[in-house]
Amino acid sequence: MTTEDARVLVMMPTFNEATTLPVTVAGVLDQAPEINILVIDDASPDGTGLIADRLADEDERIQVLHRSGKQGLGTAYVAGIRWGLERGYDVLVEMDADGSHRPEDLPKLLRVLAAYPDAAAVLGSRWISGGATQNWPRRRQYLSRAGNRYVRIVLGMPIGDATGGFRAYRTEALTKMNLGSIASQGYCFQVDMVWRLIQAGERVIEVPIVFVERHAGQSKMSNKIVRESLVRVTAWGLKHRARQIIGAERRNRKQ
Repeated sequence: MTTEDARVLVMMPTFNEATTLPVTVAGVLDQAPEINILVIDDASPDGTGLIADRLADEDERIQVLHRSGKQGLGTAYVAGIRWGLERGYDVLVEMDADGSHRPEDLPKLLRVLAAYPDAAAVLGSRWISGGATQNWPRRRQYLSRAGNRYVRIVLGMPIGDATGGFRAYRTEALTKMNLGSIASQGYCFQVDMVWRLIQAGERVIEVPIVFVERHAGQSKMSNKIVRESLVRVTAWGLKHRARQIIGAERRNRKQ
């Protein structure tokens, strides 16, 4: 699969991204003119949905999915995944509309996914060699690094940046998932998706990207989102450890 013969859909959830959405969309289409974009807007009060509609009217490569209100990042992506699967796309890409994910990194993700046919996903990583952040507050860097370290320790998942939101999935792997069982709302959704792939034995690859602090609008990060991630990752880790212990006991009894 190459980017030329694969149908690629970039999913962009939005909530109050009126200033940055047009710039991000233009950058994506400039870097990868063969792809399509789905803007998933949660009834943004600042008129982002109307701007998305205007962009869609001007370019057939852009579609808009309107939702009735702010329902969380996880449900937005699940809605986008269902939309993309129903329309037969080969690759689904998660990407922020606020400018933090650089369009010039998109072709890299797609090239690596094409180069490894056995890979279910390629993650854009801030925390592996070659990855970086620009203008990001030290507190946010610490929070992200600590969160990813906690994920690696608790889940035993060999991923440097499991919380990053710039990634490309092969839809063949997504069709095997029970999307209806995904309850993660905030950034924990990103960990949830990678964890499900790894638990299913799928290959996940990381490539370095540069994450740029948004220059307009407000971050969606909140204490509630941090708490959700902490609680869910801990619960997944305990269940995983319990399965390991039970499996070890069964093997010992057979010996």
